[in-house]
Amino acid sequence: MTETLDISKEVLTAILKGIDEAIHVVDPFGTTIFYNEVAAKHDGLEITEVIGKPILEVFPSLNQETSTLLKVLQTRKPLYNHTQLYRNIHGKQIETINSTLPIYVRGKLVGAVEIAKDYSRMKLLSERLLDMQKEVRQRKNNYQSPQRKITFAHLLTINPTFSSMKQEAMKLAKSDSSMLVFGESGTGKELFVHGVHQESPRRNGPFIAQNCAAIPETLLESILFGTSKGSYTGAVERAGIFELANGGTLFLDEIHAMPFELQAKLLRVLEEGIIRRVGSTKNNTVDVRVIAAMNIHPLEALEQKKIRADIYYRLNVFSFELLPLRERKEDIDFLTNHFIKEFNQELNKRVTSVNEVIQNLFLKHPWPGNVRELKHTIEYMMNICEGNILTETDLPAILKNSRNLKGCQKNKEVCLPLKEELEQFEKRTIKKALQATNGNVLQTAKLLQIPRQTLQYKMKKYSLHAAK
Repeated sequence: MTETLDISKEVLTAILKGIDEAIHVVDPFGTTIFYNEVAAKHDGLEITEVIGKPILEVFPSLNQETSTLLKVLQTRKPLYNHTQLYRNIHGKQIETINSTLPIYVRGKLVGAVEIAKDYSRMKLLSERLLDMQKEVRQRKNNYQSPQRKITFAHLLTINPTFSSMKQEAMKLAKSDSSMLVFGESGTGKELFVHGVHQESPRRNGPFIAQNCAAIPETLLESILFGTSKGSYTGAVERAGIFELANGGTLFLDEIHAMPFELQAKLLRVLEEGIIRRVGSTKNNTVDVRVIAAMNIHPLEALEQKKIRADIYYRLNVFSFELLPLRERKEDIDFLTNHFIKEFNQELNKRVTSVNEVIQNLFLKHPWPGNVRELKHTIEYMMNICEGNILTETDLPAILKNSRNLKGCQKNKEVCLPLKEELEQFEKRTIKKALQATNGNVLQTAKLLQIPRQTLQYKMKKYSLHAAK
């Protein structure tokens, strides 16, 4: 039994050493019992300087409150993505993002484990990305390269409600007020916001889009507001996207993914037009129109406490809910034909249309990915298709196995367009009524509760005959 335990301990130690994350394990008294090479590299120490020693001896700048490991031992509750700033015994400053968990064996607390990432390095990488974006914009300006402008014309629809919404947005684009756009993923929120920017007096200013869910929350603040020299190891004076968007439009997508504390700082910018770089005491004035977007309903986000009420009401000066594709049935055929033409040019093909089964399948499919899903479906089919008409054999696997397709193939009647479906139902109903009255037109009209002249017109239309 003892030999088995020793082998398990060796295997576990080998696994922990091989993980490309900083791992630090302490006993219930805060003394280090495991510390891998990645952690030592982060902290600028040797493993031997840490193993067997209390945390506060190796990291004297920490205390019971600021040490995430000691705090977890004290509260017995895990901490996730917690930022920690400290110095080692040599005076080196370290900044990490830690996830720290208590360790229980048979219900007894035996220690805590911490998985850490180098925060300073992550910040520097994010700032390099900002520098690259800024450099690309400067090159475009220097060479006066043509930039594709996305307008409302690129947001294709023949749906009356959606068309009316575009017209309203064109009018409201003249304002500088904040705007909130929400709708399911793939409904065209970014295209819609681009259209607002191009219709606004800011059209010649910068347009910057930032997905708030795509950046770790610990880095988002420096991305938004910039950094000041010395705010952390390696930090330099650098503008955030608010300053880069000065005079233009800033599009904040998935704003409900932004931490509450950061939403409060965003509110100040919206109210006062003032930003302060991370680590700085200096205020900078910016002139930016903020348009935010969410892929869930704002009221749902409020209920789930994903967005502050004050920031919601500040952004919700103008709001637009983009319709999902399943509620824009007329757009399905329209967009299908548009994408076929688009990919004909791109792929050098001569596809003319989809067959009846595909047309009916598309009308019945719920399109959870909306226009984006439809476009990618057509793109896939166009690549596979060897003829001039897209058929069931060209469908992606997920649609090939759908119940809707099997229903359309088995009985095309249930997949007719709405007008034909109604006509078929009407014809069957009149036929049954005529049978029930032995073909008596007057009695049939009374049974159906319609005028006799109307019944006679419909009987002629459907080639139905009365009794002789």
